[in-house]
Amino acid sequence: MNNSSESIIREALARCQKPFERFEAIELSNTRRVLDAFKRHSVSARNFAPTTGYGYDDIGRDTLSEIFAELFGAEAALVRPQISCGTHALSLCLYGILRPGDTLLSAVGAPYDTLGDVIGLTGEKGAGSLMEYGVKYRQVDLKNGRPDLEAILASLQEGKVKLVLLQRSRGYEWRPSLGVKELNELIDLIHASSPETFVMVDNCYGEFTDVCEPKADIMAGSLIKNAGGGLAPTGGYVAGKKELVEKAAYRLTTPGLGSEVGSWAGGYRAFYQGLFMAPHTVCQALKVGCLFSAAFEALGCDVHPKCEDPRNDIIQAIRFGDSARLIRFIQLLQAFSPVDSDAVPEPWDMPGYQDQVIMASGSFVAGSSIELSADAPIRPPYAAYMQGGLTFAHGLIALEEVLKRLADE
Repeated sequence: MNNSSESIIREALARCQKPFERFEAIELSNTRRVLDAFKRHSVSARNFAPTTGYGYDDIGRDTLSEIFAELFGAEAALVRPQISCGTHALSLCLYGILRPGDTLLSAVGAPYDTLGDVIGLTGEKGAGSLMEYGVKYRQVDLKNGRPDLEAILASLQEGKVKLVLLQRSRGYEWRPSLGVKELNELIDLIHASSPETFVMVDNCYGEFTDVCEPKADIMAGSLIKNAGGGLAPTGGYVAGKKELVEKAAYRLTTPGLGSEVGSWAGGYRAFYQGLFMAPHTVCQALKVGCLFSAAFEALGCDVHPKCEDPRNDIIQAIRFGDSARLIRFIQLLQAFSPVDSDAVPEPWDMPGYQDQVIMASGSFVAGSSIELSADAPIRPPYAAYMQGGLTFAHGLIALEEVLKRLADE
């Protein structure tokens, strides 16, 4: 590095010390919760064994789901390798709960891009979206980056709403992520105004960034993000009220069978080990995001969140202002990944997205965003959304090298 880059790193590290202490306190609390849950459920080698066929009475699968339910403050959980991604987990909830004529309300603006096709806002006709099946949709946009409480209450009174969707993470939006306290207050407000309405939280990228999870009726996420600790090779989860979780299970398998079936011949060790590691891995990712935020703010970029701001997800947004600089950042991050470092990412038409997307993901698990990665839609204001980092050391090295290359160029 040149002297300027060394100075930026040194000053960024100094700024990050107090936030790092907060992250480590959260890690300690969550690790204790996970350890206590493993002990209460008597996890042993038998839980890691592979299963075949129908998977009836699969102790590894069922105990893992029980532990997730306990950690997430839920009545039940559905944790399955067969859930392919976060969007799949969310879709199980939506299709499980909503029926023709019901109304879905997105209360924090537009949902994440990939849910557009699921809801019917985008995508092909005849693909089987919710709107095609007669589910109604309306949306309350954010006000100054926060939930518009008055507009949400007004929308609830406008007509019966079956399900309210709250997205915890910022997604591809320049807004704060939602903390557990804020989510719980909003959930209580919705229930008080409309007791028959269910509240669902898209929990992707948010797990273990606080000492507890939201008290939603149902929530969902991916195991190749926070909750898999960088070790789970695939999968997703749904957690919440027992009746709603089972409705989601009916969509994963079939009515009448639900969560009773589903074997996994690969065994469950990586899922248990990943969950045990998740609080530590999330802490590492938070530190990496915080450091990148401080460094790129020093370079004059707009960043969100700033170094000292609260963090309720693992995403760090950095605005570059034009497509060339954005693309170069993504390419440099890929170049200092442990896997596929010689690959050169280019924008492409990624399934489920409305704009071309460029992605750096030199990861051991394909597409894993708890590993150091970044992606961005190619549209103004040309912001990169980076996340992850299995180790802080890797994040620091990658930042040093990225800054060096940018200075040389």
